[in-house]
Amino acid sequence: MTDTSYTPPRIWTWDKENGGQFANINRPIAGATHDKALPVGRHPLQLYSLATPNGVKVTVMLEELLEAGHSGAEYDAWLVRINEGHQFGSGFVAVNPNSKIPALLDRSGPEPVRVFESGAILMHLAEKFGAFLPTEPAARAECLSWLFWQMGSAPFLGGGFGHFYAYAPAKFEYPINRYAMEVKRQLSVLDQLLATRRYLCGDDYTIADMAVWPWYGALVKGQLYEAGEFLQVQEYPHVIRWADEIAQRPGARRGRMVNRAWGEPSSQLHERHEASDFETKTQDKLAPQA
Repeated sequence: MTDTSYTPPRIWTWDKENGGQFANINRPIAGATHDKALPVGRHPLQLYSLATPNGVKVTVMLEELLEAGHSGAEYDAWLVRINEGHQFGSGFVAVNPNSKIPALLDRSGPEPVRVFESGAILMHLAEKFGAFLPTEPAARAECLSWLFWQMGSAPFLGGGFGHFYAYAPAKFEYPINRYAMEVKRQLSVLDQLLATRRYLCGDDYTIADMAVWPWYGALVKGQLYEAGEFLQVQEYPHVIRWADEIAQRPGARRGRMVNRAWGEPSSQLHERHEASDFETKTQDKLAPQA
């Protein structure tokens, strides 16, 4: 049944109470809401993030770089609790004026360099360390095409399907069906591709896989919006095979844990400052907070 009860007004006005689960932090105005300096650790790379799919992209990349022997990729990861509005602090807005996680401050040069938007951070790190991004022109173009495919496609999955299916204050048939259809089309695109390739760009694991995996890999494994049955994800066996293979990579396993603040306590590493933190500072190993 199609809902036809709403007629848009001639001029839109902000209804603060009509935003669903994230109404307390969504607003039509940019900029800081409060003064709050960002913490800075001892490593050249300072990451301010949360383990949403967009945040996981970057922590997977950093852990994969370390796994590959790039010691210069050591980093401090600071937890940004977006449900509490940390992304609107003055320090965070200075690094990312768009007030979205993740945000990276690269302090390895004479002047700090801010990098925001997850795809831009992946490219920055890939070029900085010469890893996970092909240099041959055709292969590079293919990799960047799939990277930007993800950047353009994920809003349909997250802000579209995820919002209306999981978070909207009321459920309506039209938006859920519209975005479910698009998400299934995207999964079909990936499944047809991965029927012919080990990874998105061929035999080599790249930043394109790191970008797509936290979204679509989590979706087909039932880890996103609890929508696996609704979307019949078993129809995409090649995506499932690919998602399972990446999940076995040590860097991906660690990256998924960083800045995670929900789920099993053993899977939560709120902040990451040293490699040993994975063994000593997950939530199951810390004393209960008073």
